[in-house]
Amino acid sequence: MKIKRIKKYIILVLMVFSANLLLAQKDEYVQDQLDSMVVADSLNLTDPLDAYLKTAAENNPRLKGLFNRYLAAMERLPQAKSLPDPTVMFSYFISPVETRVGAQRAGLSVNQAFPWFGQLAAQEQAAANIAQARFEAFDDERNRIFFRVRSTYYNLYVLEAAIRITDENIVLLETFKQLANVRLESNQGSAVDLLRVEMDLAELQNELEYLKDSRRPIDAEFYELLNNDSIGEIIIPDTLSTIAIFDETGALLDSMLSKNPNLRKIDSEINALINEAVVAKKMGNPSFNIGLAYTNIAKRTDVEDFSDNGKDAFLFPQIGMSIPIYRKKYQAMVMEKELLRTSKIQEKENTENSLVTDLEKVWRDYLDAQRRVNLFRYLTRLAERSLDILLAEYTSDGADFEEILRMDRQLLNYELELERARGDQNTSVAFITYLTAK
Repeated sequence: MKIKRIKKYIILVLMVFSANLLLAQKDEYVQDQLDSMVVADSLNLTDPLDAYLKTAAENNPRLKGLFNRYLAAMERLPQAKSLPDPTVMFSYFISPVETRVGAQRAGLSVNQAFPWFGQLAAQEQAAANIAQARFEAFDDERNRIFFRVRSTYYNLYVLEAAIRITDENIVLLETFKQLANVRLESNQGSAVDLLRVEMDLAELQNELEYLKDSRRPIDAEFYELLNNDSIGEIIIPDTLSTIAIFDETGALLDSMLSKNPNLRKIDSEINALINEAVVAKKMGNPSFNIGLAYTNIAKRTDVEDFSDNGKDAFLFPQIGMSIPIYRKKYQAMVMEKELLRTSKIQEKENTENSLVTDLEKVWRDYLDAQRRVNLFRYLTRLAERSLDILLAEYTSDGADFEEILRMDRQLLNYELELERARGDQNTSVAFITYLTAK
């Protein structure tokens, strides 16, 4: 934004005694600045950020770990709905048991247990609820990482804008220095003006170096979130398009309470405990065993042969029942699940209260950032016009040079605050997006 102004002030140095011409150029410059601001705010600069979000979703190790935990939980479904393994028994009679049709030499039996009706279905549903809870945990972490990527990206933008604005202001002060030197050489200025510019230049150079040093830790955080060092230099827009929210707070609150993955995770955990309580109750009911048995029988040689001599024995079906007589164990299992479910309900209530507070705070920050964007955009325009007028007066009648430097520093501050406000507004929108899962 300062390039045109710098060129104009160079013209001021060359045309130091042409005040009327400078005043005519001032109004045209201010209008050009307003036009360029409108164009800059209409740019669409979200594509690079979308690419970084995709990279983070694909490469972040914590996110991949949580997704694998979800896949592992899905593998419990076929386990939960399966019957217990059959029992196979083989017996060999060291001392054969004599029967009418011969001696029993060996036996083989197979049994299959069947739990009470509906227990397997409840176990499968509980496993599905746990898997869903893990998916919601993955979804919440993905949204959290997206928020961190966005907020870090906006911090990088604000830092880059501060570096650019400070650097432009240094060039502008160099122009002021030349202007003060021209007046000094024409015996219309003071050496103090040059010293004041040198002081401001030294301060800005120090601030610029600090800003450049601040880039490294933010870059490191950004690369850590993406877990990819091969993306090259981070693409930062020259001007950040601010994002607006058109929903009312009531709609945002409803969306958060119904869609927030953290709340949905707790709901899934509550449903899992409900089904686990059903499983515990059904485990307190009898289970059934159905099987068959085979006994190998040797032929009798001590009697004349008859029709069933040596005929093997088959038993089918063999039906058994396990009777859960120790009731306290199953009652304790049911009570455990009920107490855990109550605990989860209380946890959800506490989480809802915390999220509502977070939403109220970030909504306040969003409105404040919006106001600051409008305020500092307006103050920047006024400061630019004031600086132009002061410079024109300085070139014509030698007005106070210290006032020019003070106004320049105020303009620098307004421009920096404008960029911070833009970053804060988009960061607030990113956090609202995280809370409402939009």
